[in-house]
Amino acid sequence: MSMLLYLIPVALFLGLLGLAAFLWALRANQFEDLDGAAERILFDEDAPPPR
Repeated sequence: MSMLLYLIPVALFLGLLGLAAFLWALRANQFEDLDGAAERILFDEDAPPPR
């Protein structure tokens, strides 16, 4: 039972840490263009001109 005195605050801290990381990602526009990377991988870039 005394182990719960340690586990509950640790779980709350990890939850708040995850929430803070998610909010930071939202403010840094990490979720702005979700389809861009998925579409870019399908198309080849133009080859550099031969020298």
